[in-house]
Amino acid sequence: MSRYAAPLILVMLLVILHAQLWLGRGSIPSVDRLQAQLQAQLQANQQTLQINHQLQAEVRDLKEGLEMIEEKARMELGMIKPDEIYVQISR
Repeated sequence: MSRYAAPLILVMLLVILHAQLWLGRGSIPSVDRLQAQLQAQLQANQQTLQINHQLQAEVRDLKEGLEMIEEKARMELGMIKPDEIYVQISR
């Protein structure tokens, strides 16, 4: 019986290691899922970073002069100066 004990133990260890590779906490499917989540988060971070840069530029423009305030008032609030004629072009 001792002649079969060593190969049997080795086969059992191989099965256990193989099961850990596919089903365990650090398994291949688990790592793939975590890598996909990481890529999605990195993409979301990049988009948020771009939005932050745009907002920083807008804040800088608002601090520097009234042109940005006037442009925002015209675009968002429909501001018209008293001596201007409003013309709307629809496409």
